[in-house]
Formats: sequence, C-alpha cells, structure tokens
Amino acid sequence: MGIAAIFDWDGTLVDSSAAHKWAWETLAADEGLALPENHFVKGFGYTNPKIIREIYVWSQDEAEISRLGDRKEELYRARLGTMTLRPLPGVLPFLEALRAAGVPCAIGTSTPRENINVAAATAGLDGFFAASTCGDEVKNGKPDPEVFLTCAEKLGVPPERCAVFEDAPHGLQAAKNAQMLAIGITTTHPAQDLPQADLVIDSFADLTVSRLLELLQR
Repeated sequence: MGIAAIFDWDGTLVDSSAAHKWAWETLAADEGLALPENHFVKGFGYTNPKIIREIYVWSQDEAEISRLGDRKEELYRARLGTMTLRPLPGVLPFLEALRAAGVPCAIGTSTPRENINVAAATAGLDGFFAASTCGDEVKNGKPDPEVFLTCAEKLGVPPERCAVFEDAPHGLQAAKNAQMLAIGITTTHPAQDLPQADLVIDSFADLTVSRLLELLQR
C-alpha cells in the first residue's frame, strides 16, 4: 500500500507572507476599513471569508465578503509579481527525494487556485505535485479536514497513510482531524505552539524520506 505527502503552501513550501500582509493593509487603506492588532498573525492560514467575517469583522454580507476577498487576492498577485519567490530551505531536495522514492505529493491550502498557479511557477515548484486542493475549492476551511481528505482522495491513498506538512496550529489540527500524520515546521510558529504535531522539524533538511516511511508504517 502506498503513502503520500500533503503540503500546506504559504509558510511551509514558500514564504510570501510579506505580499499577503501588504495586500491586506493596502485593501484596508483603500476601503477605509480598520485592521485589528496583529491582524496578519491572527488571520494567517485561514480562508478569506473567515478572515473578513470573523477575524477582521468587516462584513457579514456574502457578496461584499466575496468582493473584498477577490480584491485582496488581486493585490497579492500584483505584489507577488514584483518579488523573487523561492522555496524555503530544504524544500527542493526533499521534494526531489520524494519523487525519486515514488511518493506522490499534493498541495492542500487555504490559498485560492489562481494564486497557487502564479506562485508555483514563480518559485519553480511546478511538476512536483500530482494533485492540489485550494481554499476556493472546499466548503470548509482548516481546521476542518476537508482540504486534506480531498487531497488523499485525489491521490488514491488512504488518509492514515498520508503525512501532512504544516506551519500553523489549525492546519495541524486539520491533519489530525483527517487521521493523518501531522508534521509541524517551525517557519511561522515555535515548536511549543505546535502541540498538535506528531513531529516538529525546523526545516525539511531535518527529515529523510526513509524516516517518513518509518513514521507512516507504524
């Protein structure tokens, strides 16, 4: 029986947080909307509707939430076009090792599809992933397991044979809710803030494919 690896996107494979933060702040300024203290940390990794409705409390109107979210992503992609986006340390060698071992990979993210299409090409990560599921393609965002379960279904691998790589607590909780191996990476949060993880690493250089296989075969 095969295994699979599922990766969150921002903060796990790449770091485009500066572009996201700029986009939210530019949107708020353009629209005359207030941002809560530590707004970016509070909203990081959640879907735009949840951020706008529950964290920033900008609107409860679905059409307005959609408009604001779409505009934020337009700003993000425009900003991304001015940046040099690279994979985080250890990402490329680890993905190459997984490919050599025949382990299929997927992206499971709250980020909209169009953003992934732009960012993956910019970062040179096209071609490593057999499947992906994005935030605009699921009904329920993390910590609901829907995004990861959808990835597993696309890959044809049972959830219990999948490892999820995540930098955020609610993403790791989504992995646990999906009955998957949850591996935290300390790019966004320190290890003590990732209690949901079965294993915590500082970078992908800290984990070998053989060790991953051992963890999934327990």
